[in-house]
Amino acid sequence: MIVTDSVSVFAEGTFEEQIQELVEYATRGRPDDERASVLQSFKNIVGAEGDEKPVEIDTDHRQSVLKLVLDNTKGVGEGTEQEIEGFFNLLFSHLLTLWPDSSPEIRQHVASLLSVLSVSPSEQSSIKYRVLSNLFNATPRTSALRPPIYTTLLELAISNNQLDVVSFSKPDIERWLKEWSVSDEEKSQFLKFIVDILVQSGRPEKAYEYRLLYVHSLPPSSELRQSAAVDAIAAALRQPTVFDFEPLCKLEAVIAAKDHELFPLLQIFLNSGYPELTTWADNNTDVLDTYGKYLNRSELERKIRLLAFSSLAFDYIGRDLSYSQIASTLQVNSSEVEKWSIDVIRAGLVSGKLSQATQTLHVVRSSARKFEREQWEALEKRLLSWKTGLASIIEIVANAQRWGSAGDIADAIKSE
Repeated sequence: MIVTDSVSVFAEGTFEEQIQELVEYATRGRPDDERASVLQSFKNIVGAEGDEKPVEIDTDHRQSVLKLVLDNTKGVGEGTEQEIEGFFNLLFSHLLTLWPDSSPEIRQHVASLLSVLSVSPSEQSSIKYRVLSNLFNATPRTSALRPPIYTTLLELAISNNQLDVVSFSKPDIERWLKEWSVSDEEKSQFLKFIVDILVQSGRPEKAYEYRLLYVHSLPPSSELRQSAAVDAIAAALRQPTVFDFEPLCKLEAVIAAKDHELFPLLQIFLNSGYPELTTWADNNTDVLDTYGKYLNRSELERKIRLLAFSSLAFDYIGRDLSYSQIASTLQVNSSEVEKWSIDVIRAGLVSGKLSQATQTLHVVRSSARKFEREQWEALEKRLLSWKTGLASIIEIVANAQRWGSAGDIADAIKSE
């Protein structure tokens, strides 16, 4: 059984009657002689074999007559939104029934329809969203038709500056890519398209999520692999909200780019701090000039300070971290510590409470830049400490309950 995302089509009448309705709608508004010519062509095809092969069971004639409709579908048509949607739903229903999903013919017909919908007037965009969504949902989930359909839908949305109209999420995209019966190269192309439209629409932070998927999708033999990995490194360094570099550094394509001039900078953001960044920047001014459009030194310095702050705070969870230690790690004046503390808290890297009286930050939570053996050991020590503390609390509570019960008995005896 072929699984689709159900789109109900309620059509009455025979196949011949339904196609005639489609022909009449597709030619609505055309000159009378042109319209009459198309209707006559329809009648000629339907009646070509007389009564020997009823059109209801003649697949060849069904395909021929539907092709006539497809060839004469030049736009969304002149009708209400309900009529437009009904026309295309019925057309899609017959199209997907008459040709196998993997056939060259159906790909050609769908491509033609997508082209027609793309060039239709922009004021009809709302109904076109529904028509394209219906076509996407009507095709089998494994269909190779789905990528071009969804691509057209996104192109329409981006051209009208309405990308929010088309809702999609990373889990959706990952699931679709697993379902679609298309080549790995086509999957990579689709992911690159997602990255590009998100960047184009001013959403580089969201694009970064799909950039990682795109890099991961490229095989070692791909000529695009190295450039895609470098672009991902630059994007991670550039985005002010990207602080987790570990997923990027684990990508095989990124590891393979270890000889690229940006790779040492990536390692600094994964492992080191402000002094290392300053040294690298002073020795690689030509690299910063090359990527000047993407990498700003002052922004890099701000980001590495926040990461260094987070790493320092990770070792002080549940304890007080002094302003002097923070200032030393970040290489800033003590008067700036509170500002940096507020910034790191706003970035979601650290949670804590500042005390001007004691000149400390009590750390409640902090993010680790990477989670390896050292971080696991620190976590183990912390859990054991909490376990010991909880055991002491339980013992105190149990003792209090026992003494409380004895006191109640004594009071009861005295009252007698």
